[in-house]
Amino acid sequence: MKRLEKSVLWTTVAITALALFACVTINIYFPAEKVESAAKDIVEDIRGIKPLDQDGQSGSLKGIVGKIRTAFSPAVAWAEEETTVSNPTIRALREKMKIRFQALTPYYQKGALKEQDNGYLVAADAGGLNLKEKRDLNILVDAENSDRKTLYAEVAKALKIEPNQIDKIAEIFAKEWQNPVR
Repeated sequence: MKRLEKSVLWTTVAITALALFACVTINIYFPAEKVESAAKDIVEDIRGIKPLDQDGQSGSLKGIVGKIRTAFSPAVAWAEEETTVSNPTIRALREKMKIRFQALTPYYQKGALKEQDNGYLVAADAGGLNLKEKRDLNILVDAENSDRKTLYAEVAKALKIEPNQIDKIAEIFAKEWQNPVR
């Protein structure tokens, strides 16, 4: 009988140990920094913002200075990761959204639009708008939100992020959209 008890005890210990080691936590990698970089780039492009570099230069001046520096400096090879997120659908969306942004700008200025924390637009205070302006605003908001939804899905695809993480992408974009419109 004692032998049977030892056998049962060892079997129980073995099964318990196996159960403990079989519990594995799977961490799903979410490239937040890449999404933040893509969001900044895309939102600035749509809004026509030319960001300043560390020297306070922007646009073509930055390009000219960069070419001069390259021409008179020793050759250096940089290994950097590609952070630009683009595909034909994203490029087409960016162009549509750039054009629409021009139509949305007066509504931003009137305070009739609000950027939500979920990455989408909502008509906020339409009290000072006439009926035609309210109708136009609603059409623009619907079109913008539809394109944003597609944009977030395309960014997820381009960065190989699971579709169930699209809401996280939208929230990261929301932070960029919420920067004041200039």
